[in-house]
Amino acid sequence: QVQLVESGGGLVQAGGSLRLSCAASGRTFSRNAMGWFRQTPGKEREFVAAIDWFGGSTLYDSVKGRFTIARDNAGNTVYLQMNLLKPEDTAVYYCAASADGKFGRWVGFYRYWGQGTQVTVSS
Repeated sequence: QVQLVESGGGLVQAGGSLRLSCAASGRTFSRNAMGWFRQTPGKEREFVAAIDWFGGSTLYDSVKGRFTIARDNAGNTVYLQMNLLKPEDTAVYYCAASADGKFGRWVGFYRYWGQGTQVTVSS
């Protein structure tokens, strides 16, 4: 059974930092893209960052220069380092993994999802 488990969310003041982690189990994802999305109440899930199996990455424009995505060598853990956090970054953050060779920003590329971790940035 595939599981993605996020950790590292919490409450932080604006300008602060958090590091999210996502541990995948049940299969190897070393040849799959992994990503982070976020969602606030009443809005659709929004792309944040993704990383492919070679370490190439893409980030949402509003987080460029503040967030970075990385994965461990085994490929089954992905991280999201979030610096200079803003109140508008407040959301539930979800980890995701694609099921095949797809990589990109579209939510439909990702088959496996974690339960989410809350990030709250106070002003």
